[in-house]
Amino acid sequence: MRFAERLKYHRKHQGLSQEALAEVLGITRQAVAKWESGQGIPDLDNALALSRLLRCSLDSLFAETEPCQVHKTLPFSPDQRELVDFLLRASRETYAGKGKEAEPSRPCSHDLRYREEPWFYLDTYVGSQRFAGEEAVWRDGKPCWAMNYCGRTLGEGFSGYFLKEALLQRCQAYPFRGPALYVNGSDVYHQWTTGDFQWFHGREEIFRDGEMVYECLFHGGMVADHQTL
Repeated sequence: MRFAERLKYHRKHQGLSQEALAEVLGITRQAVAKWESGQGIPDLDNALALSRLLRCSLDSLFAETEPCQVHKTLPFSPDQRELVDFLLRASRETYAGKGKEAEPSRPCSHDLRYREEPWFYLDTYVGSQRFAGEEAVWRDGKPCWAMNYCGRTLGEGFSGYFLKEALLQRCQAYPFRGPALYVNGSDVYHQWTTGDFQWFHGREEIFRDGEMVYECLFHGGMVADHQTL
């Protein structure tokens, strides 16, 4: 299978149009169309960007072996799926959903809390333009999942409203932060993650008019015996 066919394969499995892919890469749709028609190949920088965005290795784009199947959802046990469903509801009722802040648990921290017995969710962070924090989930008073994050804004074009709008799209397929890609006008959000719900790390970025205005690194996973959750 040629690179052109592989690129189209991975793009479609991520649910991306040529226009959306071009928007994130900062290139024209015509450039993507040429790659997919076999009239050209990307340079190294764009090849690496494609690998991250499409969640595939460079080998799976350029090597001669058949590409592996891309899973649209992560494999969860029944208890883990219950946890993920709660996490999605909690995130939509707190920061992403413009929820009211709770009393700070640390000096100058911003705390957002959500409870549905037997579950409890806490998102606490410090800072503003440069920030660091943690999301965590407890079940029956015992911690079972946590994620640390650290980010910064890079330009005046950053919109906190757009970030919250993107984070509202958090879903079963990508329960870590936001979706793989979210576009609204000139604002583009995308993230990629390595690992699974048990143990992962990733990065999210926001571009406005092709310029990066925000970045955030995150990592986390289960903090309880995986046999019980």
